[in-house]
Amino acid sequence: MSVLTVVLALLAALSNAAASVLQRRAAAQDEDRAGAVHTVVRSLLRLVRDRYWVGGAALLALTTVLQAAALAVGSLAVVQPLMATELLFTLVVGSVVFHRRPDLRTWLAFVALAVGLALFLGAASPAAGHDTATPGRWGWAGLALFCVVTGFAAVGSAVRGAPRAALFGSASAVAFGGTAALLKEVTGRFPQGVGAVLTQWPLYATGVVGVIGFLLLQSALRAGTLAASQPALTLGDALTSVALGWALFGEEIVLGVRVLPELIGIALIGLGSVGLARAPSVHGTWDTAPAARDGPGKGRRQEQEQKQT
Repeated sequence: MSVLTVVLALLAALSNAAASVLQRRAAAQDEDRAGAVHTVVRSLLRLVRDRYWVGGAALLALTTVLQAAALAVGSLAVVQPLMATELLFTLVVGSVVFHRRPDLRTWLAFVALAVGLALFLGAASPAAGHDTATPGRWGWAGLALFCVVTGFAAVGSAVRGAPRAALFGSASAVAFGGTAALLKEVTGRFPQGVGAVLTQWPLYATGVVGVIGFLLLQSALRAGTLAASQPALTLGDALTSVALGWALFGEEIVLGVRVLPELIGIALIGLGSVGLARAPSVHGTWDTAPAARDGPGKGRRQEQEQKQT
């Protein structure tokens, strides 16, 4: 595990978290939430001119570059679990942007997630593996990913509430794990030249699978609370990446007597994710802009009150 890999992965997580917070800040200021198509288009046109939304979009692009760089010098088994710290950074950055501090439960969850990550990575000691996948394995891996994602989404469509959110979160996590593996494949082919990378399938498959993961995530967030979807998303992404790193790139983790601390680490990651998702800082009006938090009609109500007095 190189220091450069860890730094790049943490910077990617921080960048992605900041992007989410800024774009959420922009959306919170957009009071027009009607479902009509023309209204959505107008809303997007307004957001494009919003400095928060533009800043978030720029950070999303930076996240892709940082994650690709991390995967170019490190393994999936290291990069993706570290990307789970995005949840921590989201609360920290969000607390600054939305002017609300995390509560004690949030800080306890911070510690559980951080210790769990350190324990899992320290016990597993993931090996770097190959820069590109073993020939012939992408077909089987792609089929497995398709079946798992489709299965989660199909079952999720048949239920409602928290189970639906958890299942769609799991489907999104598997898709994002596949996206990370494809991104590593793309960076591993860079020595062949830019022309070769542009004419090969991994680059375009990365975009397609990434879009699928994003759409599944939106379904998970609409279906239920973060307490249902976020733990599945955080753990699912990390575990899928570790599995794909082993199956495709020959990345190995130490087992034997180290299985117990690895399982304890995974359990702490789960507890930390659940604690963060259920923390008061994540619920209610924490992630809204001040104007949106006070209600869309506050300005008009204040004017009416002033006229009445």
